[in-house]
Amino acid sequence: MASGLSMKGEGGQYNGRITSVILFSCLMAATGGFIFGYDLGISGGVTSMTPFLKEFFPDVYRRMKEDKKISNYCKFDSQLLTLFTSSLYMAGLIASFFASPVTRAFGRKMSILAGGVAFLAGSALGGAALNLYMLIFGRVLLGVGLGFANQSVPLYISEMALPQHRGKMNIGFDLGVGIGILIANITNYATRKIRGGWGWRISLSMSAVPAAILTLCALILPETPNNLIQNRKNHQKAKRVLQRVRGTADVEAEFDDLIRASSVSEIINHPFKNIMTRKYRPQLVMAIAIPFFQEVTGINVITFYAPILFRTIGEGESASLLSAVVIRLVSTTFIIIAMLTVDRIGRKALFMIGGTQMFLSQIVVGGIMAALLGDHGGLTKLCAYLVLVFICIYVAGFALSWGPLGWLVPSEIYPLEIRSAGQSITVAVGFLLRFIVGQTFLAMLCQFKSGTFFFFAGWLAVMTAFVHFLLPETKNVPIEQMEKVWRDHWFWKKIVGEVDKESKLQGS
Repeated sequence: MASGLSMKGEGGQYNGRITSVILFSCLMAATGGFIFGYDLGISGGVTSMTPFLKEFFPDVYRRMKEDKKISNYCKFDSQLLTLFTSSLYMAGLIASFFASPVTRAFGRKMSILAGGVAFLAGSALGGAALNLYMLIFGRVLLGVGLGFANQSVPLYISEMALPQHRGKMNIGFDLGVGIGILIANITNYATRKIRGGWGWRISLSMSAVPAAILTLCALILPETPNNLIQNRKNHQKAKRVLQRVRGTADVEAEFDDLIRASSVSEIINHPFKNIMTRKYRPQLVMAIAIPFFQEVTGINVITFYAPILFRTIGEGESASLLSAVVIRLVSTTFIIIAMLTVDRIGRKALFMIGGTQMFLSQIVVGGIMAALLGDHGGLTKLCAYLVLVFICIYVAGFALSWGPLGWLVPSEIYPLEIRSAGQSITVAVGFLLRFIVGQTFLAMLCQFKSGTFFFFAGWLAVMTAFVHFLLPETKNVPIEQMEKVWRDHWFWKKIVGEVDKESKLQGS
């Protein structure tokens, strides 16, 4: 256990330390991130496997093997194939709106439990699929699980973590995502060698293992003190849980702030309607902008389709899957670096470093493919390795910035009265963009060719400027005191300051 720490709140000093309870809670909740990452990573590898394509997408297989006239960029262009990937995210988008009232009314634990059960069902159906309908329906069930888990897990971690360590603990969710993608790529690389061509079934069903862990843990995890106060009005139990989580009996300052935040939330009957008001304009903008920008970094080009992308530039099936493993090893390493530095150097610094790194990498990769990869043939081995190096640099930048911070920042900026609504909007926008990118990337690659990478580079320039000018620093700020950062920001204080003035005039 770490030594005792304190943080100043409105009621005085926040006391506490990193206890075994909070570590267990946050680590187990981050299993949801692992499942998310596994489901992200598994689809791209599976769709590059020849037996899988022959069984479910024979037209794509014939184009890849037999039609030599089709451009390198267009061999995998199939709306049915992309539906296998993107159906997960449309289901997650719809489920996230049902998850919001469940999370608000029944607690974070119930949403995590619902997500775990849906994951189990989807994993079983995908692994046993006998036709395309079973395959797609299994992906839909996984999407439902993601809608509930992505809504509740980041909120759970943010509410349980100490303010001083909220960043690194919340990045535990993204570390789970990174490890999940890595394990998915390793699994795909191993199962493709199984004789009989049924290895893809193992790949699709393996997510049942972490799903079972998440489901079991949801049954024994403590509910957050915030939720116990807000929905169950059980102040005594909430205080006992807070004392247990913080490892000290002296939690009065934090407990008073939680009660104060809950009192404010009680007057909000319609959180979705309320988040649209001027008072919460900064949070609404971030709820939409951050997940939007996270998706148009182009990361899902790599996450969904890395094996296909490397087959496009001339690598074989085995080499393409191995390249995807290398990329995820780099990503996981830099997520850990982000976890260790985010609470020291802050969110904005990591955003700026990662954004610049990603922009330059996309420009270089696009330039190499524009200059050296035609519609037919492939790159030389040297050029293919060069592309791999710069994609690794790009992924490292994402792992330092928009990967973990795209989950962390939204989960910590919403006041309690709109927290479930704000997180629901964040998750829904993310799923919508993932669906659009997943459904359109192969067609975009066919039409834009190397220009696809310059398209995403342009967005990286825009989002890096957005963070520099409009995102306030939130490190070490208690989650129930977060409204102060907007009042002190050079731009947002003009908006929320006007609301404060109007409130004072009405009060007088």
